[in-house]
Amino acid sequence: MTRAAGFIHRGLSWAIACLAMVAAPCAFAQDYPYRPIRLLIGFAGGSTADIVARLIGQHLGERLGQPIIVEARPGGTGLIANDAVVKSPPDGYTLGLLSGGHASTAAIMKKLPYDPVNDFAWISTVIAYPMVIGVVPESPIKSFADLIARAKAAPGRISYGSPGIGSIHHLLGEWLNMEAGTNMIHVPFKGEALAFVEVIAGRVDVMLATTTFAGNPIRSGKLRPLGITAARRYALLPEIPPVAETLREIELISWQGLMASPATPPAIIDRISRELRAVLALPEIERRFAEFGGVPAHISSAEMRARVERDIVRWKRIVEVKNIERQ
Repeated sequence: MTRAAGFIHRGLSWAIACLAMVAAPCAFAQDYPYRPIRLLIGFAGGSTADIVARLIGQHLGERLGQPIIVEARPGGTGLIANDAVVKSPPDGYTLGLLSGGHASTAAIMKKLPYDPVNDFAWISTVIAYPMVIGVVPESPIKSFADLIARAKAAPGRISYGSPGIGSIHHLLGEWLNMEAGTNMIHVPFKGEALAFVEVIAGRVDVMLATTTFAGNPIRSGKLRPLGITAARRYALLPEIPPVAETLREIELISWQGLMASPATPPAIIDRISRELRAVLALPEIERRFAEFGGVPAHISSAEMRARVERDIVRWKRIVEVKNIERQ
């Protein structure tokens, strides 16, 4: 082989290798999925996240042609499960289900094992739901406006329960304090259920809860709702007046959504998102979500990323203004 021919041969080999490297992710994405997929959640079995994950996993797995195995890794307010997804291979075989609490955790934690925005390949939200402010039926507090009036008249005397420091419930409570000029006292518990027990027992005055938790207590008459954080009357609980009728700035819709490891090929993200959109359009999904107070909510990857960014900015502002100690 002449020297010139050798250069040409090596050049062609290099070009072919580069083309193969570029084409490999495309071919890989076209074959996806060829084995079972794991869906990690940061909450215990039986939680709303667990129910949503299993319901979505069943139908999404059917559309993708591979089973989706839900794996609970509770602890660290979701950090353990999230970190496992971030550190998994970027191949679409390990997904995570996040909640809106991801943003509040990012706002209050001094240090995270990952970047809460850039270290995730965002797929879509799955379910959306507002929050409810409620009291026991025998409470003297008659309405949300009455709650604010009483809290102003007696600073530091009215308490509200949450599932823990840095939870979306906690920061919502401080947002209410900030907008209303009140000083309701935060009482943290390990989960919504424990907070609800203390409210029922009369040891805590007010319950802040997601509609996914509060729906059953409201329907059974154990919790009397004062307000809801939707911008207008919420179709699933139309009898509850919006908090915004009293505090105009308060509007909050929480969510749960899917994400994958960073650098997951866009073609795989698009495939999952496309099949998820079809799943969320199923009447069964709408009916099941409605049973526990939520609605299907598909958005694009870019929209989900933007939503997380906005949520983190909002919660960080509240943490700073209210001088909440970062954990």
